[in-house]
Amino acid sequence: MMEDQIISDTIDFVKDKLKGAEAGHDWFHVYRVFKNAQLISQEEKVDSLVISIGALLHDIADSKFHNGDETIGPRIANEFLQNLQVPKDSIDHVIKIIENVSFRGGNTDQKFKSLELDVIQDADRLDAIGAIGIARCFHYGGFKNRELYNPEITPDLKMSKEEYKKSTAPSINHFYEKLLLLKDRMNTVTGRRLATERHQFMEQFLEQFYKEWEGEL
Repeated sequence: MMEDQIISDTIDFVKDKLKGAEAGHDWFHVYRVFKNAQLISQEEKVDSLVISIGALLHDIADSKFHNGDETIGPRIANEFLQNLQVPKDSIDHVIKIIENVSFRGGNTDQKFKSLELDVIQDADRLDAIGAIGIARCFHYGGFKNRELYNPEITPDLKMSKEEYKKSTAPSINHFYEKLLLLKDRMNTVTGRRLATERHQFMEQFLEQFYKEWEGEL
């Protein structure tokens, strides 16, 4: 099967699979990551097929919505790509990307490394910061019925992977526990450049948020 057809079929599959998904992790999130990955990869020597299908399938079954089970996404992706008769080495690469792309709290345990993973990870992290990142943060917090902010609950930067996954902290804490950390964890030159402006926007937002919270404006 030609690469363009594989990508087209994958887009159709993901759109169908993510119908009704939480808005921060729906098809539109995947599409933005897909476009971000294409943009970043223009300046990197990467496997274009792996970049495309890896970005499209990276959140096919986010463990947050499957009782923390991290095996479902890779399994779904593997079965789908085998049915498309994608080359085995490409499938194996995509599966490793899906298994390692996510941020898992302050203590990372990434066991696989590739330039394609670097690109997709940066693309995913870009969608977690800036204006879109702020919107996604508060939407997910509302989805989970979390507080916007509670001055008595301070951010925890020393959480284990399991503690991070089970956290019910206010949405503002998520900025310090993840979002503000991402700029310095970008892998590529392009990713770092794009992250800088989005990071600054979040800092400005937080400054305004605290002023309004305290009734200073």
